[in-house]
Amino acid sequence: MTDATTKRESFKRIEFWAVLSLFVFFLFFFITDGLSSNPATVFAPNRMKFNSEGVRFNYYYHYFVPQLFRNLFLFGVFLVMNYVIVPQLIAKRNIPANVFYTLMLIGFLTMVFGVTDTYKKAWMFASDQSKEAIFASIFLRALLYTCKLTLIFSFYTAVKYASLYILLQTDAIRQRYRFTTQNGLIAIMVWLFILFLLVAGEGEKGLAVVWGTFIPMGIALYWYALYSLIPRYIKGTRPFMKYVGSAALILLIGFIPFYLVVVSFVHSNDFAFELSLLNALFQLLLTVPLSWIIFKRSQKGNEEIYALRSQLGKSNASLDFLRSQINPHFLFNALNTIYGTALQEKAERSAEGIERLGGMMRFMLQENMQETISLSREVDYLNNYIGLQRLRTDPVPSIRIETAIDQAVYPVEIAPMLLIPFVENAFKHGISFREPSQIKITLEIKENTLYFDVYNSKHPRPDNDPEKDKSGIGLNNVRQRLQALYPERHELIIRETGKDFFIHLTIKLYKQSKHAGNSH
Repeated sequence: MTDATTKRESFKRIEFWAVLSLFVFFLFFFITDGLSSNPATVFAPNRMKFNSEGVRFNYYYHYFVPQLFRNLFLFGVFLVMNYVIVPQLIAKRNIPANVFYTLMLIGFLTMVFGVTDTYKKAWMFASDQSKEAIFASIFLRALLYTCKLTLIFSFYTAVKYASLYILLQTDAIRQRYRFTTQNGLIAIMVWLFILFLLVAGEGEKGLAVVWGTFIPMGIALYWYALYSLIPRYIKGTRPFMKYVGSAALILLIGFIPFYLVVVSFVHSNDFAFELSLLNALFQLLLTVPLSWIIFKRSQKGNEEIYALRSQLGKSNASLDFLRSQINPHFLFNALNTIYGTALQEKAERSAEGIERLGGMMRFMLQENMQETISLSREVDYLNNYIGLQRLRTDPVPSIRIETAIDQAVYPVEIAPMLLIPFVENAFKHGISFREPSQIKITLEIKENTLYFDVYNSKHPRPDNDPEKDKSGIGLNNVRQRLQALYPERHELIIRETGKDFFIHLTIKLYKQSKHAGNSH
């Protein structure tokens, strides 16, 4: 599974459980409030209409049961659209069929809203209008209401996929927009979904306006404070007072635009003014100090990480110094002695194995310490490893190893030991002396881009194998190294079935520097 697929699945799980939890929470309070309260006094937005028209109002018959059905059907349609139809439309699969299903669901929702509104708006039937005109009016409003929810859902979907794109392009985008964090994006989506529930549930309009305005302004102020306002004053004198003063000035400047937005929804100057004043106090007394606390805690955590990295750097430097004290020449001298003895005894295969092992050890002790090496040296190491493995597999006719490794010298560099884990994994899991086995390795360079494929058959490991239950730590490690060393410059695809395993890796390599590869 690629990093992009992992992030996409993780995002989908978080969204699903957040949405489900919010809906269950909303439904729980709706049901408990309706069943535990006095039906004659419990809040119902349509009660006043019945009273004004002189029609007897039954809470359960005219509001609770119809609204419960609406909520359940609406959430079901949301799940189908969000997790079945929209992903297929985004992937451009079965477009005509999915467009048809979407229109069918819109029609279905319109019918559900229309039928339930005949109960919720039963007071309309007490008027002098004909039943046909009343039904036409109810179902027309139901259609318009469905269209409004469709627009909100479309906006939610646009924000969702824009957030997903940002998460998949994390490294490149965060370098330019540091505020694009996963938690922040999920906060926006939670806000949108709750706003969707408030609008769909036809709850108190003031609550929807408060949620629709206070929260996004709080998120915007939090982001601006965290990534611009606080860093501007943190190193000066009296930073907190200057920060609070600047935030208060921003809220004062934003008071009139906020008031104009609110008054366009509530159509009441007094109520809009009160909400605008309440918003300014809310942001100043809660969002502003909370942003400061979060920034200081984050700064303290970063300082601790920096201190730990400094200590780790000193430890690595000490370890490198101790390692440099061990002269590896005695190892090579011993191998040369064994190699000469093997030749004298005409053990050519043993001599070849010792020679390849010596080359690999020299690579490990010398070039593995560098940040980058020439690609040709990495290829030499791969060839030595594969040749060493062939010494034990060549005598077995059921084991087939194919390699197509480009031997040309290219002026590019690569991080050492980056490719070998894939080959090691292939030989570890792809070789069986009891069943037909196959390994295929290809490597080529085109315009400074590396294309590396490894395919191997898979075989169940015996119960007494000590490696049987060990996970692929090597592959996880190389995946992390690729992300750290070649962000936005690599693509790793891993496909696995019960019988085979395949990886495809592409890396846009850097050109070789003048001093690369001069360590041997």
